[in-house]
Amino acid sequence: MLSKLRRAPLSGETLGARHYRLHLVRDLTFEVIPLKSLDAAIEALPAGSRVSVTASPVKGQDATCEITERLMELGHEAIPHVSARMVTDRARVSELAGWFRSAGVSTMFLVGGDVESPGAYSDAASFLRDLLECDHGLSTIGVTAYPHGHPLIAEEVLHEALHTKQALLAEAGVEGYCSTQMCFDPALIEGWLRGERAAGMTLPVHLGLSGVLDRAKLLTMGARLGVGPSLRYLRKNRAAITKLMTSPNYDPDHILMALSPSLDDLGVTGLHVFTFNQVATTVTWQSSHRG
Repeated sequence: MLSKLRRAPLSGETLGARHYRLHLVRDLTFEVIPLKSLDAAIEALPAGSRVSVTASPVKGQDATCEITERLMELGHEAIPHVSARMVTDRARVSELAGWFRSAGVSTMFLVGGDVESPGAYSDAASFLRDLLECDHGLSTIGVTAYPHGHPLIAEEVLHEALHTKQALLAEAGVEGYCSTQMCFDPALIEGWLRGERAAGMTLPVHLGLSGVLDRAKLLTMGARLGVGPSLRYLRKNRAAITKLMTSPNYDPDHILMALSPSLDDLGVTGLHVFTFNQVATTVTWQSSHRG
C-alpha cells in the first residue's frame, strides 16, 4: 500500500521544510544487525545505500568488519560500529585502525557497548582518545547521543561524554556527528537538542528512528533497548497509538512530521534508521516519500 501512495505535505509545513524532510528520507542510513536475517536484509537494500553495521557481543567485532567489507564489495557505503567495551587492549585499537585503512573505510560509528565485563575501555571516550592517536585513515566518526537518557548512565554523565567526544574529534581534525538513540517523543527530542545546542554541542545530528516494523516486535523490544519511557509516550499519545493499533506495522512518520519545521534549524543532517533487518518494509516506506 505504501508504495502506491505519495505523502501529502504536512499542513502548515513550508515548502522548504518539506523538501528538507524528503531529502533526509531519501538519503537515510539503514542499520543492519549480524543475525540470520542479514542476507535478506542486504538483498533488500537499494543500490548504493548507506548502511550502518552493528557490533554484536555474540558475533564479535570481526563479524562487523566482515559484513562491512561485503557491503562495500556490493557497492554500498558501509559504516562499521565499534563497541568500545568489546575492545581488549591498545594493540587491538591499532589493529582496527589498520583495518580501516586497508579496507578503505572512511566513516565509523562508535558506541560504548553493553557488555558487562569490558576490556581495556569502559567507555567510548577513552577508546576514542587512543584511536585518534593511531593512523586510522578515517575522515568521519559518529558517536552516540541519548535524548531520553540511558537506563544505566546518569544524564549529566551522558552530557559530559558527548561534549568530551566532540572536543576530541575537533582537536584531532576529524569530522564527527552524533546519532541519537531511538526515541518516539518528538517534543523530548527537540527539547533535548535545543538544550545541547545551547550548551555548545555543534556536531551534526543524525536522528535515530525506528524503521517500519511489525507492531508486536516494536512493543516488545523497548526494555531490551532501554527505550521503555519513549514507548510509554506512544501508549499515551492517542493519535500514535490509534495508528499503531490499526496497522500491522509502525512507521516513523509522526516523528518526522512533528519535527519537520525544526529539522534544518536544529542541525539534523541525517536519519539513522533502526531496521532490525526488516529492510524491505523500510525501503517501501522510503519510496513513498519521493516527490
